[in-house]
Amino acid sequence: MTDIDHAAPRRRLPVFTGTLVLIALAILISLGTWQVERLHWKEGLIADIAARQVAAPVPLADIEAMAAAGGEIEYRKVTATGRYINNKERHFFATWRGQTGYYIYTPLELADGRILFVNRGFVPFDNKEPETRMQGQLTDQQTVTGLAREKLPGKPSWVVPDNDVAKNIFYWKDLDVMAESVGLEKASVIPFFVDADSTPNPAGLPIGGVTQVDLPNDHLQYAFTWYGLAAVLLVVVAISWFRKGAKTPQQ
Repeated sequence: MTDIDHAAPRRRLPVFTGTLVLIALAILISLGTWQVERLHWKEGLIADIAARQVAAPVPLADIEAMAAAGGEIEYRKVTATGRYINNKERHFFATWRGQTGYYIYTPLELADGRILFVNRGFVPFDNKEPETRMQGQLTDQQTVTGLAREKLPGKPSWVVPDNDVAKNIFYWKDLDVMAESVGLEKASVIPFFVDADSTPNPAGLPIGGVTQVDLPNDHLQYAFTWYGLAAVLLVVVAISWFRKGAKTPQQ
């Protein structure tokens, strides 16, 4: 026999199996790369929001112009001056620092007659009704500084309860219904909210500065998962390949 006759047969993956492995590997690597791209996007967004929160506040008119142009207004610092319409406040069910209660959304009437809904802050469950916190029912002209918050386009999720307008309990911030339920014309209401800052209110209620920026950033973990699965796939294929070669009988 020649040396060629004694040579071990070349080990190859079947074409179909090899194709499936390559497709799976490409998908896993693509998903990992996509998560890395999302990670960079999320880190940039978090940094941008942090910068907005420490920037100097701008007049309400600037935020309105930005919103009208389709700009990003979320978490931008803003100031507005007007008078609270206390008898039209709306109550949003919330938990703040482990305590259950409500965020108080009060219409602020501007000099031109338009309305801006302001989240004045948190009150405990027992202080839902204004009569229990009359000192905080400000009646003179106020200048509010806070963060602009975008109007929600719709109910966030099917698991969120429906708003109970009759009891003045909102489970999601439906600006149109908040306004309509107290007789305010939609055309007169500015189409976003403002979360008031932590400037103390008389007698301590509502407690301002309750904005919670919650942007989960798990993209690095997901990227490691996808890349790890790609590596595991390569190891499994390599082990299978070598085992198959070891079992191949010599000629």
